[in-house]
Amino acid sequence: MYNVKTFNAISQDGLDKFSDKYQINQIDNPDAYLIRSANMLDADFPENLKVIVRAGAGFNNLPIDRLSELGIAAFNTPGSNANAVKEVVLSMIIASVRHLFPVANFSANNLHADISKMKKIDPRFKGTEIRDKTLAVIGLGHVGSLVANAANDLGMDVVGYDPYLSSDAAWRIESDITRANTLEDAIKDADIITVHVPKNDETTDLIDEEAIKQMKTGVSILNYARLGIVNNQAVVDALDEGKVASYITDFGDDVLMNREDVVITPHIGGSTVEAEGNGAVRGAKIIQRYLETGNLSQSLNLPNMNVSMHSPYRITLIHKNIPNMVGQIATKAADNNFNINQMSNGAKGEMAYTMVDFCDEPTEQLLNDLKSINEVIRVRVIKRK
Repeated sequence: MYNVKTFNAISQDGLDKFSDKYQINQIDNPDAYLIRSANMLDADFPENLKVIVRAGAGFNNLPIDRLSELGIAAFNTPGSNANAVKEVVLSMIIASVRHLFPVANFSANNLHADISKMKKIDPRFKGTEIRDKTLAVIGLGHVGSLVANAANDLGMDVVGYDPYLSSDAAWRIESDITRANTLEDAIKDADIITVHVPKNDETTDLIDEEAIKQMKTGVSILNYARLGIVNNQAVVDALDEGKVASYITDFGDDVLMNREDVVITPHIGGSTVEAEGNGAVRGAKIIQRYLETGNLSQSLNLPNMNVSMHSPYRITLIHKNIPNMVGQIATKAADNNFNINQMSNGAKGEMAYTMVDFCDEPTEQLLNDLKSINEVIRVRVIKRK
């Protein structure tokens, strides 16, 4: 019996995917964690914990390096909330050009005003259409590609920029979307700019004072990626100067408060019933696959390893990526008179992962010998059902 502990409200759609070999939230020393936004950066992880899955795209709430040191496989579910974010971004793009938020606020406080007459007095009441507007999409991954294609279908002139565009992502982009070679080329003529990149050292303050200088006057900026990718102080300064017309973001910040030209939503980009269900379902499948077969796909800290399990027993080893580890593992098996049916190895950065299949049940002596190898972090036995 495997045990899973959940954090946050995990969709029942995902919990229902666990087979009868799993217990949910029965013990505090489980085999797996299934989480959403719970902050695990300073958490004490139980000794039995083998895998942690973040049901969502981000993973800045996971201490990846420390999980690797403990031999815990880490995963997220990128793309599970992509459609939800796409839809809210499109709605915010339309809201920005039609000035829907200030107009709605006015109407709420002036219920009997004749809005048609107000258009002659206040320019906020005369919006524009998104058709033929230029949209710069920075980052063309799961979300960015959906935003770009949808905006293109709505008649916008879309320019995409992503220096790390994968071949798979490239196939997702419609052929008539312009692909810029630099950030400056993407943003210089844009009416609206939306960012969809992960947050890291390279993307922090990606949209800063210098980038804003390259934009045309009257641009609108959206950030539904991560706090810090857009430098909020630089945007506020540009709003004050009239360089930027509006800023819409999913991440609150003191510097943005109490401004009519800023719209802040409470981190709702991926918060839909469908998105939460998608993330939970994918998370449950990842946990079961890893615990029952040892196979890995798109792990955050371990290499992709997908090997069919035909033998009765499989040993998995998480270890440092150093020379002669495979040789040492094979030698320990031979010294214990175990014949290897199949052996696979892969590496990701400083971490490596080895799977060894046997016909005979591994002995405690073999397991102890494998654990004694320097730089081996975790040894686990899986029995084929």
